[in-house]
This record gives sequence, C-alpha cells and structure tokens, in this order.
Amino acid sequence: MKSRSTLLQTIVVQTIVIGFVLCSLALGQDLASFEKRTTVKTLTNGLTVIICERPEAPVFSFFTHVDTGSVQDPMGKTGLAHMFEHMAFKGTDTIGTRDYAGEKVALANVESAYAAYIAERDQPVDRDEQKLKQLEQNWKDAIAAADKFSAPYTNEFGKIVEGEGGEGMNAFTSFDETGYFYSFPINRLELWAYLESERFLHPVMRQFYKERNVVIEERRMRTDSNPTGRLVEQFTEEAFVAHPYHRPTIGWISDLNSFSATDAQNFFDKYYVPSNMVVTVVGDVKASEAMPIVEKYFSRIPARPKPDTATTAEPPQNSERSVVLHEQSQPFYIEGYHRPDYRSPDDQVYDAITDLMSNGRTSRLYRALVRDKQIASDAEGFTGYPGNKYPQLFAFYALPIPGHKPQEIGDAIHVEIERLKKEDISDEELKMIKTRAKANLIRSLGSNEGLASELGLYQARYDDWRELFRSVDRIEKITKADIRRVANKTFTPDNRTVGIIEFAPPPAGPPGENPTLVPGVQPQGGGQ
Repeated sequence: MKSRSTLLQTIVVQTIVIGFVLCSLALGQDLASFEKRTTVKTLTNGLTVIICERPEAPVFSFFTHVDTGSVQDPMGKTGLAHMFEHMAFKGTDTIGTRDYAGEKVALANVESAYAAYIAERDQPVDRDEQKLKQLEQNWKDAIAAADKFSAPYTNEFGKIVEGEGGEGMNAFTSFDETGYFYSFPINRLELWAYLESERFLHPVMRQFYKERNVVIEERRMRTDSNPTGRLVEQFTEEAFVAHPYHRPTIGWISDLNSFSATDAQNFFDKYYVPSNMVVTVVGDVKASEAMPIVEKYFSRIPARPKPDTATTAEPPQNSERSVVLHEQSQPFYIEGYHRPDYRSPDDQVYDAITDLMSNGRTSRLYRALVRDKQIASDAEGFTGYPGNKYPQLFAFYALPIPGHKPQEIGDAIHVEIERLKKEDISDEELKMIKTRAKANLIRSLGSNEGLASELGLYQARYDDWRELFRSVDRIEKITKADIRRVANKTFTPDNRTVGIIEFAPPPAGPPGENPTLVPGVQPQGGGQ
C-alpha cells in the first residue's frame, strides 16, 4: 500500500503528464480547428449529414445515429427497437435474396400464418389446442418456404462489407438511441453510401423469427440466467414507475414471444425517418467531394413526419424503495437517485461528481471501500443511468468481499455521500476533475470511430456538434459550492432506490450429504 506522500507524488506526476499531453494535442483538437474541418448539411428530406476532414490515413469511419431507442417501444411490444437493429443487417430487396419477387410473397404468407397462430394462441378462453397445433405448423411451413429465397450466406450485407475491406461493423440499441458504424478504405466511400442508405431505404424482415429466437436467447443469458442481470432489471423497474426507462431494452419475454415482423416494419416506418437521423463521416475525405456522394444516396430516403417522442413523466419519488434478491451468487449492492435530464444546467456538475467518486484508484469510493476499509472489491458512482436523454439516475454500486454484507457497503457509501454534502472538496480534487475532463475529451476524439459517434450524438441532442466542446467549458466553471449544492439536492433518502443481492446458501441435502454450491460460487457475508 502506498503512503500518503507517495500517493501525492503520483498524483502530481500524473497531473504534469496530462498537462503535457493536453498542451501537445490542444492545437489540433480545439473547437476552432474542428470548425475549419467540419461541414454540416441538412438534406431536403430532413436528414443531417456531418463530414469531418481528418487526412491522417486513407480510411474513414461513419456513425449513423437514429434518435430512437427502447423508450419508443410500443406497449406490449418491448424489444422492437433492439429487434430492428438486428434486422438492419439482414439485407435489402437486392442484397441477401435469390428472388425478391418470390420472397416478398413468401414473407407475406409468413405474416398471415403467424397472425392466425397468435390470434388462436392468445385466446383467453375456449382455445382449440388441435387448431393451434395446426396453425403453428402452417406458420413454420411458411417460414421454411420463405427461407428458400434467402441468399446462402445468412449475413450477405456483412459479407459484402468485409469483402470490400470494411472493419468493425456493429450496432447498438440503448434506451435513448440506436447507432450503426464501421470503417472502410477511402476508395469505398460511394459503396458505403449506397449500402448504408439502402438498408434504411429497402429493409427486408427476412428470417425475422429465427433472429427473434437469437434475441430471446440473449435475454436468457444476460438477464434470466444472470443474478446481477435480474437485479439490475428489477432495480430499474422499481426506480422508474411511470417513465418507459422501467422497461428493459431487450424486451420482456412475453413480448419477445409475441411481436411480429409486421410490428418491426411498422416501428421502422414510424421512427427511422430522415429528420430523426444524423449521419457522420470522419476520415480522409474532402467535404466538397464527399457531400455530393452522401447526398446522392441518402436523399433517396423519403421524407416522413418526425415522430412524436413525448413520454410519461416520472413523478417525484417521496420514499425510499428497495429490491432484495436472495441468490447463490456474488453479493451486490446498487443504489440510485433521480436527477434531471442532460439539458439541466447542473449536468456537468453530475459529471464532476462521477469523476470525484469513481475515477481510478485515487477516487473517493475506491479509497474508502476498497483500499481503506477493505470491504469491497470494486466501488463506483456514475450518472446517466439507464440513459440520459430523459430524467435519469445517479447510481452507486459496489461488490462486497467475503465476510461483508451489502448493507455494510451501503452504509459506507452513505458516509462518503454525507461527506460530499457537508464538506467542500479540496482545491486539488477540483483541479484534477477539470484536467481530466479535458483529457477525456481528447481521448474521445482520438479515433475516427470515436469522433464520428461523439459528433453524431451531440448534433442529435443539441442540434449543434459544438456542444461537445462546450461541455468541457462548463466543467471548467464548476465551483466547490456547486458540488455541495447538487449533492444536497439529489442524494436524499426519500429519493433513493436500493438493489441488493444477498447470498443464499443452497437447500440442505439428505442427512449425511454436504450441500453442493453452484459451481464457482462461494458463500459470502456473515462476518464469522
């Protein structure tokens, strides 16, 4: 364990190193530099295009930001936003098919058969089991017939991208948005523009129900069979009683077993509209040459009304809530406090508190719970859970080590919270928060991929990518009094939701036998 003097020396050295990094990179990473190299254009259909010139290597990266996430999932059809993200890789009417004219008819037959099957399956009374069995077989037969029209390679879209030198092809769906991205050699810019626009111009819901089974298995693995996943899902549901943040992005299992390809197409038609999308291109491109290419292909997407994204507002919380799971697994502690959305004047104050409490081994939570008290193997605090587009949570979590219970962890976290509320942070801590904010900005701009996603996100949220830089300026203006004020306003018991996993030993076996634990799990807690 390092002494206080050694630790202080380490912090000083780190500060000097970060300072040198900032000085050396600032000339090429400041707002003025990016303004010279960044072009923004809104196409006639409403889609926003950002092109940032960065001629460091003959490659480019893109990021397609769709300002729609699982918050927009219809009631009874949770998981649709995530499901369509999967379908966006299944090809188009020209990619991934042997004969689209025949496939289109076959896919329509699949939907008709599925609708008949679901209508009988979900009959609340007088369900005809024999009829249901036949309808299910009809549906499966229709799927088999439609599959004959699919290209032999199940991911023809990805095969084309990889075959032409593309790398890092992936996507994500969050509560707030959906993003698509990969990188290409610069001589494939027009191919990229064609491919990326095509999958939002002519998406095809082929092999939908097979892919739905993949998502169901994903849910089983990450949530249903994972104690921490179950806790986090129930904790989030308890914290948000009205706002759609209480619904899992992956969807409830009953919805996953019910929604259809027609539902996914309807979701796409409503939310994947040009005015709800930002496409960012970063790399060895010239805006004067690249913009006409991007406009040529993406302007083909027809304009449609921007969707209404109004949601139910979460009412103020006026009492502590809690969720406790008893599991044969690692104990876990998490608590969250409601805070305003990203447009709050105090948004960067919450970022500063996150840095203070959680950034590295010198952070307050790590020092208190892991290093000094030695009651946890990890401890952090973070803002923006489960998203940050709407009013959200500031959360703290920690993993107890053997011999220590979750409630002991909670008590230790509360000691640090009370300290934050009653005492000003030090000048050194405030200085490091601001220095690291600048360093983190530079790191986020270090790659074409990272820069493209950051520019796209800030353009979508603020209608101005420059807010990425201004957020750091706002952190620079934060005072010690701001941190105490926000902590006292937010971290109150009545505004708190707690989630706990307590270790539960397995049931005792027959006399003379030792109980068998879940493989890899050791009993935790107790203090003996």
